[in-house]
Amino acid sequence: MYEKISRLLMYGDLTENSILYELGRAIDAIDSGDYNKREVTREINAISKKLLMLATDYGFDDNLWHNYIAFYIITNENPFSLVTEKTDVKPGSVNQLVENDFKILKELFDYDFSNIENELGISAFSTFLNYSAVKKNQQMYNRNVSEKVRNLSKALEGAKDEKDFFNVITEFYKAYGVGMFGLNKAFRIEELGENDIKFVPINNMDEVTLDDLIGYEYQKQQLIANTESFVQGKKANNVLLFGDSGTGKSTSIKAIVNQYYNDGLRMIEIYKHQFKYLSKVIASIKNRNYKYIIYMDDLSFEEHEIEYKFLKAVIEGGVETRPDNILIYATSNRRHLIKETWNDRNDQSNIDDRHHSDTVEEKLSLVHRFGLTISYSKPMQKEYLEIVTGLAQRAGLDIPQEELIAQAKVWEMEQGGLSGRTAQQFVNHLLGNKI
Repeated sequence: MYEKISRLLMYGDLTENSILYELGRAIDAIDSGDYNKREVTREINAISKKLLMLATDYGFDDNLWHNYIAFYIITNENPFSLVTEKTDVKPGSVNQLVENDFKILKELFDYDFSNIENELGISAFSTFLNYSAVKKNQQMYNRNVSEKVRNLSKALEGAKDEKDFFNVITEFYKAYGVGMFGLNKAFRIEELGENDIKFVPINNMDEVTLDDLIGYEYQKQQLIANTESFVQGKKANNVLLFGDSGTGKSTSIKAIVNQYYNDGLRMIEIYKHQFKYLSKVIASIKNRNYKYIIYMDDLSFEEHEIEYKFLKAVIEGGVETRPDNILIYATSNRRHLIKETWNDRNDQSNIDDRHHSDTVEEKLSLVHRFGLTISYSKPMQKEYLEIVTGLAQRAGLDIPQEELIAQAKVWEMEQGGLSGRTAQQFVNHLLGNKI
């Protein structure tokens, strides 16, 4: 097996602690006849445990070996896979270079482990080839990734030869892309020190839709129109969703990512203290064949905070033009984002700054760099009760209308006031006390 692995070109960048590399070495030792049976069995068991851990992390089932090879192919970012992500395969030398790789990958995919099991007296591989996973809570793994890997695995099982194998994989790359951006919808960034970062997938993102947000139809239509223009390659605006808390601003953005994921839309969440990395984030994604929303939740700045300057430079006005595949979507409870004092408007006060009105103009200019601002205002009581009624119906609560409304009115007065969030919390309370 290792001899085959060593001939991989585009897909040959295996680390020494990877499952495929370690298994190839172990099987080669068995084939050579010069090995310690006890030690090799221990190595095979350790590799088997790694395969089981991967299956647990990603909710794999059925043929774990096929799932693993499919996962390896999907996550391998190389010149071929990057060129073919989200687009048709085009003629070129790179295709010729990868043809041999796909022949080898199919041979690995179809590998017969029976001789190894007979030699060592083990049955792990037989179990892995027909594995029945314990049903897990979907929050324990990324269902979106799991489904894609398992579907590709099944499609590859139907490939007659390496050409079919090639076609199945390139069709996957065209539909979803490659690597973590191909598999996942949303990411946050993790600081590694020394001005370095990495993207971390968000595995348990809410599978909310815009229909789940009752009301705010005009706001949702604005967001849809702008996002559709963006994913279609047309001109689109950075968006600021502002207004009262609990009105569905963040929910709207999560829903829009879910809605347009299959069109190549991805989201990267970044926090205020990480704005210094904005340029690095943009440089890392600007050449990928996806559309990215850089998402900033609950955005606001106190008077002494200067992180807004990083944001201003990135949105508009920097030396380097913002790439066409990136937009910024932000939510805020403040219309103007930056806290303003009366002294900011007083040109007569010149203790620290001779022209305070210039200072406030600099601060307020940030909001003007969002081409589209969408207001999410607190609902009136009638709208609040409509939201409660709609959520209760969806949840299957069998409560008389008058009783539901009476309890909802008491709840909002005792709890968070009039908002969609309060309505959802009230329905959650009813569900929790349902007998």
